[in-house]
Order: sequence, then structure tokens, then C-alpha cells
Amino acid sequence: MSIRRKNTPEIPLRNGLVQEDYYLNEKGFMVFTQAYHLKRGYCCKNGCLHCPYGFRKSDK
Repeated sequence: MSIRRKNTPEIPLRNGLVQEDYYLNEKGFMVFTQAYHLKRGYCCKNGCLHCPYGFRKSDK
């Protein structure tokens, strides 16, 4: 699956996020990148699109 990154405007955030940490999807939602998840250092178990830890929510 290829992800198209638009020219994502820099969103002012207090948590020290930088442009490589996220992008805005077609619906305008912030999506965290694999680089961000690795920088965070643990899995949140929310089934993130770019989870480098292999967690996937089961369909119930």
C-alpha cells in the first residue's frame, strides 16, 4: 500500500512532534508514521496504521 503525502502544513503541537512524525490523510486526520511510533518506543495497542510492533486489532 502506497501512502500519498500531501504538502502537510506544520501543525503547532506542544508535544515536540515534527513533520516526519505524522501526516494528514485525505479526511484531514493526523496519522502517525512508523518513525513516530519507533521514537515513542512502545505499542499503544490501538491498531495504528503504521504500527512497527505488529499489533492489529481483531475484527469482532
